[in-house]
Amino acid sequence: MNGSFPAAGNHVFLGDNLDLLARVPDGSVNLVYIDPPFNTGHAQERVNTHAVRDDTSARVGFRGKAYRSLRVGQKAYDDAFDDYLGFLEPRLLEARRVLAADGAFFLHLDYREVHYGKVLVDGIFGRGSFINEIIWAYDYGARSRSRWPTKHSTILFYARDPRAYTFDLDASDRIAYMAPEMVGEDKAARGKTPTDVWWHTIVSPTGREKTGYPSQKPLGIMRRLLAVHSRPGDTVLDFFAGSGSTGVAAAELGRRFILCDSNPEAIAVMKTRLDAATTHFHDCDHVQPAPKPARGAQRAVAPGAGADGGIVA
Repeated sequence: MNGSFPAAGNHVFLGDNLDLLARVPDGSVNLVYIDPPFNTGHAQERVNTHAVRDDTSARVGFRGKAYRSLRVGQKAYDDAFDDYLGFLEPRLLEARRVLAADGAFFLHLDYREVHYGKVLVDGIFGRGSFINEIIWAYDYGARSRSRWPTKHSTILFYARDPRAYTFDLDASDRIAYMAPEMVGEDKAARGKTPTDVWWHTIVSPTGREKTGYPSQKPLGIMRRLLAVHSRPGDTVLDFFAGSGSTGVAAAELGRRFILCDSNPEAIAVMKTRLDAATTHFHDCDHVQPAPKPARGAQRAVAPGAGADGGIVA
């Protein structure tokens, strides 16, 4: 599209999400959910990272190259993650900038990177802004005879302001009691509100919901997350949109959505899932940047931010 960033409607962008994020106005998004890929192949060529190449180092990291340690927050990490964390960091900084004052941020990772990712997000949002670790547990997929099979992933929930964020638990679906005989017939029939462990099957390989796109997220997970943490009319942003499940759930619940993916195949899948009459598809290169802050304005750092690592706008 030509012109400034769209102020209404549902939008899907093809291109580098960092380019798109730079064009999103401050505080214009109510909820950000991302499920980023792991160790993106060319991330180190697209962004500046904190990794320092050092051919004299004995520490070998990503793709066999020697690096000095990346320092994130207050701790040093294995060099194998330097490129990945460096790829994520500028995008997470932008995600925080575009969030509304009562906005929520969700980072969906698996066991390999969630611990590193949490320290990185703590350093951007502040440790005090961390609200929940949501575990999505399932019982399908690969088996292992050499270790406990991995049957979960993690969603880290942060609030832009931990004192003011949307959390409408009454809007959630209800789940069955594990021991219904212990609560009585009425309560067993009503079910209960979910906890921070969400039992939900993966997308069935033979079900109607399946698109064939890798790592497609179930609509049940996205519906619950958006129903509880946003309101009708709110704007939801997913800049690693993949198959577009975030957009489908947002549309069902009356939320506006902004999606982005760099893969044309993802865009093709989204075109089959999203209503063409209400969804606009664009190239990131054709969107003008968001207005710049007034001259002399600067981001303030709250007292004690060094311990928390957080940035206060």
